[in-house]
Amino acid sequence: MGQKQYEVLQWASLFLEKNNRETRVAELLLQYHLGVSRTQFYVQMRDEIPATIVENFQSDIKKHVETGVPIQHLMGYEMFYGRKFQVNPHVLIPRPETEELVLHVVNHVEKANPITIVDIGTGSGIIAITLALELPNASVYAIDISPEALATAKENAENLNADVTFLQGDFLEPFLESNLKADIVVSNPPYISYAEKTELSDTVIDHDPALALFAEDDGLAAYKRIIGQLPSTINPGAQLAFEIGHQQGEAVSNIIKENFPSSTVNVVKDINGKDRIVSAMNLS
Repeated sequence: MGQKQYEVLQWASLFLEKNNRETRVAELLLQYHLGVSRTQFYVQMRDEIPATIVENFQSDIKKHVETGVPIQHLMGYEMFYGRKFQVNPHVLIPRPETEELVLHVVNHVEKANPITIVDIGTGSGIIAITLALELPNASVYAIDISPEALATAKENAENLNADVTFLQGDFLEPFLESNLKADIVVSNPPYISYAEKTELSDTVIDHDPALALFAEDDGLAAYKRIIGQLPSTINPGAQLAFEIGHQQGEAVSNIIKENFPSSTVNVVKDINGKDRIVSAMNLS
């Protein structure tokens, strides 16, 4: 007799727990291997699973335990804002906190007017693509220095039928070279200081691109570069929204105020009550 779904799930959960990995991985990965919806997954808990699926699933669980490879890389995708985005080792795996950044921008946009949005360090394209789909009146640009990341982002835009213009280059330089001006600048730049490297799990440190994680100057270098380029790349009264590390709210706010003294700057907390977004209005 074959193994029932709940037995396979139980084995994986115990194996993950014993090896100090998140047990929820078992459920997500088994659902992926079975190719079923979440509801269907729970309904068929006592059904037998074909041996080949069990073998492939157990192989992936062991791989995750031994190497820390994220399950998103094993599955090839991650969900973001209710949509499926392809991911790989060239791009940062989407985090729930970044959904809050996108929601913040969507909620603070004058939706009736045509606007230009630029997403800096787009990675898999989650921010730019989601904004293009949620804000039909927006012209959305996405920039990344990595050609591999841009290839992934373009594929995601094509799969999701999103109209985004992709530019390759360092921060806002390609935007500047194209003589473009933005009404909204949004970015989830690298913001982890090199001193914090030892605190990260192997799932992050060994599998997310370092280019998307780390920044010099206590993690503030990217913010300084972007803010320094803004005067040449924004329209009067522009808005800015950054994702930040939870201890960077004051530092990033001060950099904005030094460069744009008349702007209104706010630090927004995420769902866990941690500082996560720095938002600035009326940049000029």
